Amino acid sequence: MPFEKKHRCCRPFNGVRFFKPQGIPLRGLEILRLERDELEAIHLCDYEGLNQAEAAKRMKISTGTLQRLLYSGHKKIADALYESKALQIVDTDYISPN
Repeated sequence: MPFEKKHRCCRPFNGVRFFKPQGIPLRGLEILRLERDELEAIHLCDYEGLNQAEAAKRMKISTGTLQRLLYSGHKKIADALYESKALQIVDTDYISPN
C-alpha cells in the first residue's frame, strides 16, 4: 500500500491552467502535468529568491521533498520548452492553503 503524501502549503492559483506553443492546436500536443506544489516550489525559490530551507519551511515540507519538487518541476518545464509540449497546471488533493 503506497504511503499518503503529507499536505503541502501552497498559495491559491487563479492563473491560466494551460501553456502551449503558439500555432499548434492543443489536441496535437503531448500534455505534461505540472502539479501545484511543483509550481509553488519553483515560485518560492526561483521567483521570490528564497533558499531551499526557507521555501521548505513556508510549504511545511522537508528540504528533501522541496528538492524533489524543484527537480521534477524544472524538468517538466524544460521538456515542454525544448520538445514543444503543453503544460497543464493541476491541483492535487494534498494541497493546503498557506
